[in-house]
Amino acid sequence: MATVIDIIQWKGKRPTHSVNCDSSVLDALKVMADANIGAVLVKENDRIVGIFTERDYARKCELMGLTAADTHLRDVMTSEMLTVKSDLSADACLSIMEKRHIRHLPVVDDGKMVGIISLRDLVDTLLEDRESEIIGLENYILASEFEN
Repeated sequence: MATVIDIIQWKGKRPTHSVNCDSSVLDALKVMADANIGAVLVKENDRIVGIFTERDYARKCELMGLTAADTHLRDVMTSEMLTVKSDLSADACLSIMEKRHIRHLPVVDDGKMVGIISLRDLVDTLLEDRESEIIGLENYILASEFEN
């Protein structure tokens, strides 16, 4: 069973993108577009104070008539973000995301940011795990048939 640290290692040494809370929503959207990601962490004085996602943009900017260039991240970010530890299982993370209706989980160990995982990361990992299990079971069944 894969854990969060397995996913982070599988993703490789990709940077965790962040933007200052006084930056504009447009600045955050540019970072997200350039990195082809759906969320950025929001910092204040090198401390993470929230997360800004595509969903935040759609619901808190566009639908409210705010402009991306004139709106500060601190006004529309999600400040009550949920974090997980790196030893948590992928299944447990998926369950958390489903219950909370979120698509990104920052990973924090001993107060230090380790990375961030997305719903897509989890789905890819869990599908790979299931595929390996199926192959193992097929091999077991095929080997058992030859013994009879």
